[in-house]
Amino acid sequence: MSDVKPIDPAAPGPELEASPNTDEKRVHGGEEDDSGDVGKEHTTKNDSEWLHEFRENEGYIIEVDSESGNAAATGVKLAKDGHTRLIPQPSDDPSDPLNWSWNKKHLTLFIVSLCGFLPDYGSAVGAVTLLPQAVEWNMTPDEVNHSQAGNVFMIGAGGVFAVAFSAWIGRLPVAFWWVLLSTATAAWCAGAVTFESFMAARILNGFFAAVMQAGGLITIQDIFFFHERARKINIWASFFIMSPYLGPLLAAFMIETQRWPVPFWVFFAINVLALALIVFFLSETYYNRGIPANEQEPHGNRISQLTGAAVIMGKRRPINSFGQAWWRTASVLLKPAVVLACFSYILFFAFAVGINTTLAIFVTPLYGFGPRQVGFFYFTPIVATALGEIMGHWLHDALARRYIRKHKGHFEPEVRLQATFLSTPFIIVGLVLIGQCLENGWHYMATAVSWGLYVFGLMITTVALSSYVLDSYPEASGEVSAWLNASRTIGGFIISYFQVTWAENQGTKVSFGIQGAICGVSFLFILVLLKWGKQMRVWAGPLNFATT
Repeated sequence: MSDVKPIDPAAPGPELEASPNTDEKRVHGGEEDDSGDVGKEHTTKNDSEWLHEFRENEGYIIEVDSESGNAAATGVKLAKDGHTRLIPQPSDDPSDPLNWSWNKKHLTLFIVSLCGFLPDYGSAVGAVTLLPQAVEWNMTPDEVNHSQAGNVFMIGAGGVFAVAFSAWIGRLPVAFWWVLLSTATAAWCAGAVTFESFMAARILNGFFAAVMQAGGLITIQDIFFFHERARKINIWASFFIMSPYLGPLLAAFMIETQRWPVPFWVFFAINVLALALIVFFLSETYYNRGIPANEQEPHGNRISQLTGAAVIMGKRRPINSFGQAWWRTASVLLKPAVVLACFSYILFFAFAVGINTTLAIFVTPLYGFGPRQVGFFYFTPIVATALGEIMGHWLHDALARRYIRKHKGHFEPEVRLQATFLSTPFIIVGLVLIGQCLENGWHYMATAVSWGLYVFGLMITTVALSSYVLDSYPEASGEVSAWLNASRTIGGFIISYFQVTWAENQGTKVSFGIQGAICGVSFLFILVLLKWGKQMRVWAGPLNFATT
């Protein structure tokens, strides 16, 4: 294992501390039972604690002071730096995804990120094509935009279904079937000849394209260690944050010389690429850490792995029963910390979708833009997303390391939310300035920079909230990811319906100013989590899922 350094068995014994809830003895790197056998587990931990080594009361014990000799324990594995405890502890089974090579892990991350790129890219292509579609179908652009709103809503709903099925049949079969159907419906979008047919295709495509936008955290949780996850989430998030801007950018150049179906055929081609990568390279990432390697069930041949046929035909046990899988998805919403995080994300992200789906309607008459100019305009949020990814690559880990250093190796999930102190001012100022630019007719570069400020802040906030809910409930990585994704799309679905009429009735100064104020209110929910999030988690207790 490239990232694992076992502690020297001959080193001095661990320093013990009592758990606040049980008589179990805990160490900064291992457990000891009453007989003195270090490295064995003889306590009454529930499955989620055993799988993730996390407690609501204690958070994570992430660092080992190996130099003092107080935390060495036989069999406990560390990262290459010699003091970062690997969470969860990998098994000795080569098929354990935590033991995969660097290349295989990052190829998997790329495939998952590319699949996460699909739904918003396809959705936002319609933000540009709605103008020629309106002419062809003798409709107003705002009426054609209703197909976009339906697509956005289904991205959220499809993600919830995908995660529930992943908890039942496995990650790989769901990715295969969902992307296969996304590919088919993408072709339908491109081939539609009536608005009714196009809208039906868009709705179904949103449902199936969402699989890895909602389920990306599952894979990151499955194959990466705790101390690696924030950076990997940053990479995954940059794909789907950038996708709704890259789609219109490319589509705008295409429709200048081509008919509107061409951008959708390009979207179909990207779906085909993602499907091919899944078929030839993606592996099942679920691994049951509660049983030894020799009791792990074989996945079967490649066709069985891809289709989930063994589970469907009853030849292999499902990860959870069908009912358990759906209860997992619903029960996450009983945790107040998750609900507050999702509600905050609804308010932060709704306006990103609203702006993106209606931008051409605003800037075309104001600046006299044609398709090419609209396309160039989308360079700004792409650059902003890239800058947010670069900033987040260092910021999130720096905040975590600072807390761990000050708290003697302990870490609490609420630390992830500190990044929003930087990002929220960018979000609020960006929205307010967009409204000023559009109403006052300021230079289009001022509008572009204002939009960039908002997107930059949104990128950092997305990673902060995603990391927070994952660290808070790691056994529910898919479920919390699905509800965050649904929150994002629900807000966008609502705003898309009245973004234009709101601006027409009250002016962009007022409408976007109110949007900025709403994001300020959203930040108050994050402050509540920073202050009382841990108490909420302790009060609500763990989820007690049997599997990840």
